[in-house]
Amino acid sequence: MLNNGNNFQDNQPGVLYRHGDVLLKQIDSLPVGVQKRVGTTLAHGELTGHSHRIQQSHTVQLWVHGNDLFLEVKQPSAKLIHEEHQAIELPQRRWGTSTCLRSL
Repeated sequence: MLNNGNNFQDNQPGVLYRHGDVLLKQIDSLPVGVQKRVGTTLAHGELTGHSHRIQQSHTVQLWVHGNDLFLEVKQPSAKLIHEEHQAIELPQRRWGTSTCLRSL
């Protein structure tokens, strides 16, 4: 199920969220060997300087494993924001993240 807004259903398996070029997929657990990453930015635009980031830093923990970035929402929800997109409330879960590249 793909969500682009704030209408998530709490117990749906395989939930996906898209926030502009960022895709988040619900995962059951973090991979072995992940390391904590400081900050709340999921992706940063080199041309615009805009970023996909969590508004309240105390609600999340970022993790990295090689080139893979993971997000753990530790509170009931966390708000994902960006200057050009509507904010999304992410439910308390673990998320794998990826960046979609646009075709020219």
